[in-house]
Amino acid sequence: MRKLKRSVSTALVVTTLAGTAALATATPASAASYRCKTSSYTVDDPSYTGPDSDNWDFDVRLCAKRSGGYIYTTAKVYWDGPYAAKQRSHFTFNKARFHLQSKMSTAGTDPVVKYANYTGLERALENSSTHGNGSYETGTLKSKTSGRYQYLADGHIELDWSGDGTGYRKPLLFSASPRV
Repeated sequence: MRKLKRSVSTALVVTTLAGTAALATATPASAASYRCKTSSYTVDDPSYTGPDSDNWDFDVRLCAKRSGGYIYTTAKVYWDGPYAAKQRSHFTFNKARFHLQSKMSTAGTDPVVKYANYTGLERALENSSTHGNGSYETGTLKSKTSGRYQYLADGHIELDWSGDGTGYRKPLLFSASPRV
């Protein structure tokens, strides 16, 4: 009886491990189809004049993949904002958005095939952690492709700082994804 219990336990462990290995190998294959590039930008809050650092450090990961005659593009934004931003009694931004673009790679300027403005970035920034950190992921743009061109994801952040009265400032530009 004892030997049977050990065999059943061993079989369950082996089966569980085999199932886990199958899941582990399936996930990276689907994630690997995206080609991504991460770049950074640091920006100073023009409306803050307090004693602490007021820089916002952004990392943006732009990704593109080609599948079944379509191009898929998406972006993820990570930031390390100032600790002081969470201590203020007012919001840091009037508006903020991520402008995501799917582009056809050609000689000269790459034409935009599809774009979207993701305004949920403002809410995410305003609700950063107590240390000013956070992340935001855009939706995915899907566009029909032409077989003779390559495509890429491109995008930028636009910020309208609270208290400076200027509206959206110059966009924060990031490196495009690799071509697919």
